Amino acid sequence: MIPYWRLSAYYFFYFAFVGAFSPYFTLYLQSIALSATDIALLMSLMQLMRVLAPNLWGWLAERLGMRIAIVRLSALASLAGFSVFFLTTEFAGLFAAMALMAFFWSAVLPLIEGLAFAHLGEASHRYGRIRVWGSVGFIVAVLALGHSLDRLPIEAVLWITMSILVGIVLCSFIVPEAPRPPLQRDAASFGDTLRRPEVRALLGACFLMSAAHGALYVFYSIHLVGMGYDKGVVGWMWTLGVLAEIGVFMWMPRISVRFSLRAILLFSFACAVARFLMIGWGAHSLALLLLAQVLHGATFGAYHAAAIAVVNEWFPGRLQSRGQALYGSISFGAGGMLGGLLSGYTWEGIGPAWTYTIGSGFALAGLLWLLLGWKGEPRPAHALHEPRR
Repeated sequence: MIPYWRLSAYYFFYFAFVGAFSPYFTLYLQSIALSATDIALLMSLMQLMRVLAPNLWGWLAERLGMRIAIVRLSALASLAGFSVFFLTTEFAGLFAAMALMAFFWSAVLPLIEGLAFAHLGEASHRYGRIRVWGSVGFIVAVLALGHSLDRLPIEAVLWITMSILVGIVLCSFIVPEAPRPPLQRDAASFGDTLRRPEVRALLGACFLMSAAHGALYVFYSIHLVGMGYDKGVVGWMWTLGVLAEIGVFMWMPRISVRFSLRAILLFSFACAVARFLMIGWGAHSLALLLLAQVLHGATFGAYHAAAIAVVNEWFPGRLQSRGQALYGSISFGAGGMLGGLLSGYTWEGIGPAWTYTIGSGFALAGLLWLLLGWKGEPRPAHALHEPRR
């Protein structure tokens, strides 16, 4: 039996943490008089640890077959790391706390993704309907905290985020382990898979897509507040993007019947090129901001659902955990770190508009790499569509 609700609950709290932390923790850091560079350095630790930690944890999970044990350990250690934020406002202390929390927190998602696909088995088309609860959790957190901060002090970010981490710990103890997939004799090795040109193109393009989103995740809330929008509007903007993402997750089985994974990815990159230009140069227009946030359904929802399905297909069996970890490390890790750090240096130097233009350039480079590196007629998106009856 598929542990549908237990997996869904974990995704809910995991992305509720993202909804509380990503939009508002930077506002807390700004309130304690950190510079844009310091904020970018701290936030980039989340991406740096996504480069280092998932591959270590994925390797251990593959060797030891203890995915859920690592998930539980990581949840507890993440909670311990975050608690240090209550004890200091000095940069060195904040840096140590962020590094500890990020090292363990970044280990979890690739393992949970692997567990979800292992539990789903032949019903992998149901992934989007489990993952959608993560988007719901994000919306609940970002809306509740956004409106709360119009009345509560900014320090409320710490308490609310801490309570969500407690929820992650509790959920980690109700998600069951999945049977280890058998090693397929005819499957290529990990190294052989990485040597395929379409695999390199996908991973390179994913790196650039996350780099394109760097300024969004670090400075979007600061950008909107600086343009005169209140925190409630900021919360609704983040929510609109995730509502679009939810719609895409729910419709993905039908979309992927008509379009290949490659086509979905190319469309997502094209949307990212336009989206970041709109945010950079059109933030004075509420209409353009609304349109840019609707495009989040493509630049994250469709992109991630298609990319993770391709990774699941190209890294089968016992390569699954390492494949998902590599995808997370290269894209959300290395790519996000580059985008976040670069935006920290350009934000005060050349301004928000040109910072987001650089992000648009990253997306364009990713589009071209994917277009030229993954050639030929792609296979249908079997990992996403509903089985025909």
